[in-house]
Amino acid sequence: MNEILDLYSDYLIAQNQYATAVGLSDLLQGQISHDKITRFLNGKEFASKELWQHVKPEIRKIEQDVGGVLILDDTIEEKTYTDENEIVCWHYSHAKGRCVKGVNLLSCLVRYGDTALPIAYESIAKDLLFCDIVTKKIRRQSSISKNQIFRSMIAQSINNGVKFDYVLADNWFGAKKNMEFIHYDMSKKFIIGIKSNRLIALSKEERKKGQYQNLNTLPFKDGEKRIVCLKDFSFPVALIVKIFKNEDGSTGTLYLVTNDLESSPDRIYEIYQKRWRIEEYHKSIKQNASLEKSPTKVVRSQKNHIFASIIAYCKLEFLKIKTCLSHFGLKYMLLMRANRAAFLELEKFKYENRIDTMMYF
Repeated sequence: MNEILDLYSDYLIAQNQYATAVGLSDLLQGQISHDKITRFLNGKEFASKELWQHVKPEIRKIEQDVGGVLILDDTIEEKTYTDENEIVCWHYSHAKGRCVKGVNLLSCLVRYGDTALPIAYESIAKDLLFCDIVTKKIRRQSSISKNQIFRSMIAQSINNGVKFDYVLADNWFGAKKNMEFIHYDMSKKFIIGIKSNRLIALSKEERKKGQYQNLNTLPFKDGEKRIVCLKDFSFPVALIVKIFKNEDGSTGTLYLVTNDLESSPDRIYEIYQKRWRIEEYHKSIKQNASLEKSPTKVVRSQKNHIFASIIAYCKLEFLKIKTCLSHFGLKYMLLMRANRAAFLELEKFKYENRIDTMMYF
């Protein structure tokens, strides 16, 4: 099955339409039947354990004792026309501000220098059905929350001996349990975004008196760092404020908290900027590794397609290290070579059939 996984993941990089078993079989000129590819997709379920086995040798080559970061975030692979099931269902999209139908994928990457590799992932399964009291409609919810999976990925990374200094995440994972888990249970540093409506105390005395203030009511300056107490937290954190301009000219404010109380605000923000590699990862698995381009209908085949797409991303990352080309540069090069081959084949076909194209002008 490893041979088919290798071929299928290569196919996800090379192809530009929908990834199908028939399409791969035709590409291989029938050397492997489409039924065999379909059986592979519907067979053994691949998951984080197999992903770690795949990337572990490469990570051991590039890992660093100092400077590594663990990055966690989720994305939604939209599946508007696919039948609903436990993984293809309705999820809230932070980007669109509404619920969309699709697969909610939570990933964990480790980054050393300019190389970022996924070491764990999970398709959020809404496996419990219930009836909405108000609408009387059947709804879905997860038996294991996204934050629970978030914490388990960090714990598994440490169990696997992954070296990193900080856990990086945006404000959707800025829950008290997550930060306390990283601080107390894992004894690691974190830099995590928080929402502007969080309550903070500016000193231990204010915390003892219960004098908490809403974060967005306080006049912080750009780049300012303050040691504060978040409501219900048992340890202080450093708050770093970054004010920036959006593309539309509006002003935005980013609030970061960290249990690293010693580093400068510029240093903390510089480390947090490494988190953006997971956004590039989300974009690449969708556009360069055919994540969204599979018409699979069964949960098992959908999960195995996701796994193969992540393996395809890893292949692109390995090639990036060797060639110094970005994922999109590699994809463009493949597309141009494919177009060139098709163009030459068309010219040959025209010559063999004596077609005079000038007759149309």
